[in-house]
Order: sequence, then structure tokens, then C-alpha cells
Amino acid sequence: MPNETFLDRRWFAAAVLTAFVALVYWPVAGFEFLNWDDPWYVVDNPLVKSWAPANLVAVATEPCSKNFAPVTIFTLLVEHTAFGLWAGGYHIVNALIHALNAVLVLVLVRQVTKSGFAAWLAAILFAVHPIQIETVAWISSLKSLLAATGMLVSLIYWLRPERTGRDEAIGLGWLVFALLAKASAVVVPGIVLLYDILVHRRKWSDAMARQVLPGLVCLMALFLNMHAQNQIWGGTREHFDWGRGRILAVDSVIVWRYLRVLAAPFDLSVMYDVDGSNPWPAAAVATAAWGLVTWLVWRVRDSRPVVAWAYATWWLLLFPVLNIFPITTLMNDRYLYLPCVLVFAGVGVLVEAALWRILAMRSPGLGVRTTVAVSTGLFAAAVMSYSAMSMRYVQAWRNPTTLWTHALVHSPELPVVRIQWALTLHDRGETQRACEVLEEVMAGSRADEGDRRRIARLLGEWRPDGSAS
Repeated sequence: MPNETFLDRRWFAAAVLTAFVALVYWPVAGFEFLNWDDPWYVVDNPLVKSWAPANLVAVATEPCSKNFAPVTIFTLLVEHTAFGLWAGGYHIVNALIHALNAVLVLVLVRQVTKSGFAAWLAAILFAVHPIQIETVAWISSLKSLLAATGMLVSLIYWLRPERTGRDEAIGLGWLVFALLAKASAVVVPGIVLLYDILVHRRKWSDAMARQVLPGLVCLMALFLNMHAQNQIWGGTREHFDWGRGRILAVDSVIVWRYLRVLAAPFDLSVMYDVDGSNPWPAAAVATAAWGLVTWLVWRVRDSRPVVAWAYATWWLLLFPVLNIFPITTLMNDRYLYLPCVLVFAGVGVLVEAALWRILAMRSPGLGVRTTVAVSTGLFAAAVMSYSAMSMRYVQAWRNPTTLWTHALVHSPELPVVRIQWALTLHDRGETQRACEVLEEVMAGSRADEGDRRRIARLLGEWRPDGSAS
């Protein structure tokens, strides 16, 4: 490429973004397994411990921990062969996949926005932002990382300005990869459909026809995951008895909260205590605000189609985790792993537009060099600020003790947090204190029947007389 600049070279992008990831995540090589899904996926999972033909068939056909994810389990099988029960190896692989995903974000954002500035801003913030800690520093989130890789590569091919049949075939192949890592990739055909209609200006019939096969593949993936999702363990379940109206009301507030933590990630945690007892006043304000945003986006859909597409994509990426179909938590940082790209890219586009406006005005007291220097300084300050917050927060994920101590500060009344803290105490040999914590949870009003059955079983196992009371 004769016109390729230094910043456009893939090796340079990979080196820079890997360096940023290493800046934040180098400590994870010394981190441990967590007592939060890691036993199911690695420590106690027979599927990752044998290359026997029968086991390989099981890897390809059996669900694991509520998910049908053969790509994820096969990757863990390879990792277990390489690292055994050295948790650091799994953590390093997670960080490397995250670095790869940051490079893919750079490529995709530059392709869609035609802005190198927005692409670099989005990719670097994606690499270092504290909201990513849960996904990267938690071994069990390998599925989210792998699915994101498949989704990003698929979209790079599917969203090309003049895509060919070969591009669509490669995109479909990577979509299958993503689906077999985690079923949340089912939103990809919808994202592509909207891009074709809003940005490429294709007719509905033509755009829909192109997504028939990807849509059928996604339906098959959903079917394969339906049975696995029937078994619910852990998490929070208070919202399972809420009606759809209350769920949507709480969602409207949570999504604004997501934007807030992207801007100011000061109180992140593995679990959030979302109050749904009376969501209506806050939901009314939140819904009205989303209505205003939607109206503004609709107004510019013709002049700025990429903005309309990005806004719709934000909601599509969040749709699987909004509890329209019940899942065990209302709010998690990992739900923003890919949606945050849209926010970061949008900020990049706005900052670049503002910069060009300032340069066009060029008042005598504010020259080009000064403007660029100030903008670069603000960019660097933001990146380093988020990096510093990430380097502090990542330490909370070092081991079960640090994780649940941190969670107890942020969500002390959540039964699941206190149950996990009791499990941690038991593993540390503090069985008496662990039983006391479980009894406190049992005596509280927020433990549901699932929590109570789990507590009774644990108390029966831990007490010398085998009693649960």
C-alpha cells in the first residue's frame, strides 16, 4: 500500500495495543482461579482434561455451565494441556486475546467511521478501560473474549463497503466460530441487516435475503443453548418474579448507569445490587431521556446514517443481557465488553469534529500546533487516568479473598456475594465463620428458595453433625 502511513501498519497497531494491555494486565500472571465459575470451566471440569476420542465428542456436543460452547471448552482443553492448574497461563491467554480484540476494534472502527483518530481512541480505551477488567481478568470469561473475536472479524468482512460473496462466506464462518464460543453472538445478523439498510441503503428485501442463512445459523445456536440455560445456579434471581414492565423499567435506568460507569468507572464490582422495588420514578425520567435520544438519532438518520446504525447496534448488543429472557444477573461489567466500542468511537468522532472546527476557525491566539498539542494532551491524560484506575481495580480479581472482600464493600446485602464469601472462608479453613455467614444470610429476607437450598446443603456438608440448622 503506497499511501499507507506508519499508524496504519498492522504490526505497529498490534505492538502499541499489546503494550497498553500489558501495562494494565501484567499482574494477572500471578492471579489464581476464582470460586466463581472457574471450578466448573477448568478446575473440576473433566471435559478439559483428556484428549480421548470419547471426551472430544463430549466437548463438541455437551453443554458446560449453562452454555453450549464447544469452541470455548476446546480452547480450555488446549490450555489445560499446556498449563495444567497454573492459573497464570489461562490469565495470560485471556490478556493476549483481549489485545487481539483491541487490534480488531481499531480495524473495524476505522473501516466504519473512516477516521483514524476515532479508531485509535476507541481501540486504546477498549484496551485499558476499567470496565474490561471483569472480562479479561476472569478466566471463565474466555467465552466472551472468543465470541468477541469471532464477532469483530465477522463484522470486518460483513461491513465492507463493497463486500463480495467471499467476504460474506468468511464472515459467516467467523460468526459460527463466535456462536460456538458464546450464544450472545446471535445479534450479528441484525447488526449487518441494519448496516445494509441504513448505511448501504439496500432495500429491505435484498438486505433480509442476505441474512437468511446467518439467521438460521443463529436460531440453531439458540436452540442448542436453550436446554443448557434451564439449569440456574448462582447469580441473583430476585428479578425472576418481576413482570416484563418492571424489567424494562429497571433496564432503562441500568443502561444510563452503563454510560455513567464508562465515563466515571469509580465503583465497579463483580456484582451489583440493583434495586427494583420501586423503579418507576427513575424509569420515567430514564425512558423519557432515551426517547429524546432516539428522536434526535431518527432526525439525523439520513444525514448521518452511521450514527443511527451505531445507536441501534448499541441496543442490539445489549439486548441479550437485558433480561427480556431471564438470566441470572441484571447488571455486569462484562456486558459492556463490545458495546463500549460504540461509545468510545462516538467520542472519538465528536472530538475529531470539534478539533477540525477549532482548526477551521484558527484564531490568532490558537494555532494549529497549539490545538493539536492540547487535544493530544487531553487524550493522553484520559488514557493514563483510565489505565491507572484499571491497574488499581485489577488487583480485586487476584484471588477469591480479594474479589469477595471487594464485592462485600459494594454490595454487602446481596445473598450471592455473602454465600461466595462463605465459600471463600471455608476454603481458607475458617469453617465456623463460614457457617455463621450462611446463617446470617438464611435469617435475612432476601434469600430466595434457591439460595436457601444451597445454604442448607453447604451447612449440612460443613457442620460436624451434618445439620443444616
